[in-house]
Formats: sequence, structure tokens, C-alpha cells
Amino acid sequence: MIRLNIPMTDEQIMNLKVGDVVGLNGVILTARDQAHKYFIETFIDSEKIPESEAELHQTLCEILRGGVIYHCGPIVKTIDDRWEFVAAGPTTSIREEPYQDRVIEYFGLKAVIGKGGMGARTLAACQKHRAVYLHAVGGAASLIAQSVKEVEDVYKLEFGVPEAMWKIRVENFPATVTIDAHGNSLHQKIQEESRKILEAYL
Repeated sequence: MIRLNIPMTDEQIMNLKVGDVVGLNGVILTARDQAHKYFIETFIDSEKIPESEAELHQTLCEILRGGVIYHCGPIVKTIDDRWEFVAAGPTTSIREEPYQDRVIEYFGLKAVIGKGGMGARTLAACQKHRAVYLHAVGGAASLIAQSVKEVEDVYKLEFGVPEAMWKIRVENFPATVTIDAHGNSLHQKIQEESRKILEAYL
């Protein structure tokens, strides 16, 4: 396992290749459909960032520069005055394909975590901006939650618990590189090989 501390550098990313197993350490941010739509509409496509969102914008830039977004809708409980993740399984990432390339570029992301892989736009963005896509194991939500050592904050809770942006500190968060910064995609490779096998039976 390759242990990586967040924020990550270009050099660390360029040393990764498809198939590498990594353990992430540091702060990551969960973000699903509502969050990505919010990023695009409020920041990326906005001529001027609303004054009411300026502080959060600055906070997000600090978290995400060299950082990680996790496609995750957690199950969360409260203990006294703090939050705790009960389950932290990955969400299907392809839903974010219309947004992800622009989010990677805008915030300077170095990694996106999810399940199921992403498409050509994200693949190109990873190569251009030196980022990777990391596949987390679906069906292991409780196990993954054990790597979440602290919920440091939550933003846009009005989106609902699954869609809110959770700032979490993780230790040895397990994932596998399935899209690297060299233009390689394990998902694309499997699709192509599967298509060839299928065509042989037709």
C-alpha cells in the first residue's frame, strides 16, 4: 500500500499508476450531486461570487487545493455535540461526469474517490491537471467509516445529510487507482476487453 498525505503534490500523483493501492491520510471533503451543482452555479460559472458565499468559497479552496473529493452520502449520527460517521460507502461516480473536469481544474483537486469509474472528460482532466480517480469498495461502508477518525465540519447541511459537504479527517483510507494522470483508465480497458469478448460470441 502506498501511503499518501493530503494535500498531495504533482510529483506524488505522477508516481501513481492504475492498479496501485493507496492509503489516504488527512482531510477530505464529501461531495455528491447537489454539491457539484453548487460548485458550478455559485463559483465556476458565476461572474461574481455572492458575498454570502465568499467565506465558504475561501474555506473550500483551502480544503480542496491539492486535496480530495469523495463521492459519498454518509450515514451520520450525533454523539453529545459531535458528528460521527456510521457508514461511509462510495456513491456511483458517473453522475458527476458532467461537472467533474471543471471542478478538478477550478479547485486544483488531486484525487476524486468513488465507485464505478468516470468517463472521458474526467480522464482527460486527470491527465491535464495531474489528478487521479480512486475506486473505493462498494458494500464496505461500515469498514470504510472506520478510517474516518473525525468529522471536522459540515457545510450546506440544508442540502440534506447525504448531499451535504462533510469535512472529515481520515487515516489509511483504502482505495485503488483506476484512472491515473498518464491517460490510463482501468474502467475503459475493461469495457474494451469485455466488448471484444462479447463480439466474439455474436
